[in-house]
Amino acid sequence: MRSYLPPVQIGQTMRGSCACRVLASKSKQAKEGDIVSALTGWTEFAILPEGRFEPASLYPGLQDPKDMLSALGMTSLTAWVGMSKIADPKPGELVVVSGAAGATGSVAGQIAKLKGARVVGIAGGDDKCKWLTEELGFDVALNYKADDFKEKFAEATKDFIDVYYDNVGGDILDMCLMRAKEHARFIECGLVSQYNAAKPQGPRAFSQIVTMRIRMQGFIVLDHVKDFPVARAELAQWIAEGKLKKTETVVRGGLKVAEQALVDLYKGINTGKLIVEIKNHNETPSKL
Repeated sequence: MRSYLPPVQIGQTMRGSCACRVLASKSKQAKEGDIVSALTGWTEFAILPEGRFEPASLYPGLQDPKDMLSALGMTSLTAWVGMSKIADPKPGELVVVSGAAGATGSVAGQIAKLKGARVVGIAGGDDKCKWLTEELGFDVALNYKADDFKEKFAEATKDFIDVYYDNVGGDILDMCLMRAKEHARFIECGLVSQYNAAKPQGPRAFSQIVTMRIRMQGFIVLDHVKDFPVARAELAQWIAEGKLKKTETVVRGGLKVAEQALVDLYKGINTGKLIVEIKNHNETPSKL
């Protein structure tokens, strides 16, 4: 199967973004002690050539290095591009977000609310649903594991869906296709329910795309790098104004816990962005 990134080969360093403290530098963009972000992979130390890291100056209003990975990082940029640029919800429209308690879905839903939409979030657990409505301001949050999920979903979408921000695929995608309004916009961001499926499932309600004249668009955030400065500025402004809330699940223990953290990510144990702490940024810096 083709992908937008080559797979990590056996024996290679696992791919991953990191907020890093600079221990030594020949670059004019970063000096010793600065915090930068980079695609270092799962490692405690990395040598980064010029142009392969982002200095803190590219993160407006940066208060915490974790924000480089969460509130102003790739998952939030993905939410901004998918919701603000592609979906473009209008006031009063009905927006449904799956994977709504995750790093991308939680931000995407909040952006839709800021645009004036009515937002229904779908998540896996009553605690997550309570967090979505009481803390993030979603209008409705539905636990897809509940016995009455289908009935509650039908009630929540009785006016039919204008925008569906899809992070999961599978059965929930089919349910949303069946509840789509004419000319609905379906934003295909992820298919987490299918990544480890023995037999991946395509949409069974595919005919609805024709019947309801649905626009279904997949996207990769890396195609929108030119929009990152505008996106980060807007995200930072919303955070400063208290309009956008950020949440991380931080796993401590260094690289030895990273593998289990990845397994837990796909089990959905996290609320918001899941981050593995290699070393606390307030500790005494390491020496080369």
